[in-house]
Amino acid sequence: MAAAPQALIPLDEAWSRLRQALTEHPHAPATEQRATEDTLGRVLAQDVVSTVAVPPHDNSAMDGYALRVADLADLASAAEPGPSLPVSQRIAAGQTGAILQPGSCARIFTGAPVPAGADAVVMQEHTEPAATEGQVRFTQPVHAQQNIRRAGEDIAIGQTVLRAGTRLSPAALGVAASVGRATLPVFAPPRVAVLTTGDELVLPGQPLPPGAIYNSNRHTLLGLAQAAGATARDLGTVPDQLAATRAALRAAAEQHDLVISSGGVSVGEEDHLRQAVQAEGGLDFWALAIKPGKPFVFGWLTRADGSRAIYMGLPGNPVASWLTFLMLVRPVIGLLAGQGWQLPRSLPVPAAFAWPKPDKRREFLRVRLNEAGHAELFPNQSSGVLTSASWADGVVDLPPQTTVQPGDVVRWTSAAELLHPAAAACQPGCQP
Repeated sequence: MAAAPQALIPLDEAWSRLRQALTEHPHAPATEQRATEDTLGRVLAQDVVSTVAVPPHDNSAMDGYALRVADLADLASAAEPGPSLPVSQRIAAGQTGAILQPGSCARIFTGAPVPAGADAVVMQEHTEPAATEGQVRFTQPVHAQQNIRRAGEDIAIGQTVLRAGTRLSPAALGVAASVGRATLPVFAPPRVAVLTTGDELVLPGQPLPPGAIYNSNRHTLLGLAQAAGATARDLGTVPDQLAATRAALRAAAEQHDLVISSGGVSVGEEDHLRQAVQAEGGLDFWALAIKPGKPFVFGWLTRADGSRAIYMGLPGNPVASWLTFLMLVRPVIGLLAGQGWQLPRSLPVPAAFAWPKPDKRREFLRVRLNEAGHAELFPNQSSGVLTSASWADGVVDLPPQTTVQPGDVVRWTSAAELLHPAAAACQPGCQP
């Protein structure tokens, strides 16, 4: 008698199960101190609190002239329009000027400290040489505090400028440097091992025998793991032998936090991979209610010291492997990297396509936004057509039993958001 088909698990439930399993068996990420310039893309392990004000002093936002606004009130000349003042000093960035004497102005440059006594800076484009040598004439109205950047207006002493869990962007590195931080405490990147199974797989560059295919999943998964912030290692293609598969998994578990594989996880297959994982730890097979990406395996590998490495088995079809990585593996990598549990978010966009045949599963369609901001559909949505993922700039998240007509509003998640949810701002209308 044939086995009853396995119930499909909604993606939200799969996320919940993953998070619960990782909560019950936490994998605390290691931390390290690194030079600030070497932390791009890393995750901050501790808050950065400023011990200095930024800027540290009132400074000029323009090249121009610093003055007292009150000095201009009674200096209008009948001989020429606009008041003028003698230039008493010159202050460049990095220099400290003298106290500004009443009835005078100071030539000042962008970033230079504003001299005591001055309460405005006039940009040089609003001045011209006066008839009297050594003086400058002001051609536009002047108001107090204009073009002055006040001490601490960007960052105050004691202010938390970067929060733990932040994925460090170029701007974040600049913020850290602006408060004097030469090094930063960051989480060590998760160590991820990638292995593929199947005697039919051939590496690119090698002759392609009859019945063989080039191993695309290896390159896709290694690239995704690196892009997600992990240190990825290629374990190659494991032979279709139980002993060899067990040995590969055992070695991978000792040196890595997470082991992922593609292929050999469909229902009914008597493959060595699942047997090997069960022998070296444990697993739970899930039939996901998503398309593409139905077969998925989650489990663990027990190390010699009794600790665990996480195992995740992805389907072999290229697009299904790509999508299940983004939806299920990427959040786990984020958790291992110290970012917490973060799921991709979506935005509403109009559809520029029709989807007349609904599916019982939640579908992820490969799309690209056109110049009007409407989602255009890649013509072939087969799970074996990897060019659809390369062409797309995101996916449309389509609920079960949903049809689409041009102009309908659909939920679109960008490729950048799929890889780095924390890096994209949640604009009005977005939702997890």
